[in-house]
Amino acid sequence: MNSVSSLLRRTRDLILSSLPQMQEMRYDITWKPDGSPLTAADVFLERQIGDFLCAELPGLRFIGEESWEPQVLPEGDWLAVLDPIDGTENFCSGLKEWGTSLSIWRGGDHRGSMLLMPELNEVAMSGDIPRVPQSRIVGFSSSYNDEIGQGIAENPEARIMGCAVYNLFNVIRGSYARFVNPKGAYNWDLLGGVALAHEAGCDVQVDGKIYDGQFLEPGRRYRVDIRHRYDFHSGQGAISR
Repeated sequence: MNSVSSLLRRTRDLILSSLPQMQEMRYDITWKPDGSPLTAADVFLERQIGDFLCAELPGLRFIGEESWEPQVLPEGDWLAVLDPIDGTENFCSGLKEWGTSLSIWRGGDHRGSMLLMPELNEVAMSGDIPRVPQSRIVGFSSSYNDEIGQGIAENPEARIMGCAVYNLFNVIRGSYARFVNPKGAYNWDLLGGVALAHEAGCDVQVDGKIYDGQFLEPGRRYRVDIRHRYDFHSGQGAISR
């Protein structure tokens, strides 16, 4: 873990040192087939981090949101999953609520993850997770459906922030009582966060089942429901035992 912890810290430093360049690229926008934005900064940062990790971990299998294509993953010991800029809509709109998600695995086992929000100067990583004592807030993903609407109606302290990294970071540290994504997101959106939530002792469900630390495969969506367990509040709902 110590070597991975050092690698995560150095990746954090790489991202922070790249921030001025990324900010210059935030309004250089193209559009994906699904209508979502892609900035030059997304591509730039994914290449920066991917090259760095591959140099540090020879033979690394690298899954990045902007470069991944459906394929059978080659055999290899180390694997990294990256979303360079989660919340790109926020980023290219000039908001600071966006972040990077990185998760590192070896032989199918989680070795360390990081959620970083550079413009908010907030980070959580394996072995170093900040804590907040209590919250009633319930966060929801921004991919609206009827279940989210019902959840907002039932929770007066609901929030929709448009960034999975922001949502996951805040439920892990306890600034949210709960985070729900009933429509689903991909492994690069979620894996770092659910792995850290599991590490932190949160109550984590993926696709309606208790998450026990397994790898989430790329190319499909996963629904998540996370309740923090640092204290018990009405906003958390039922706590599974």
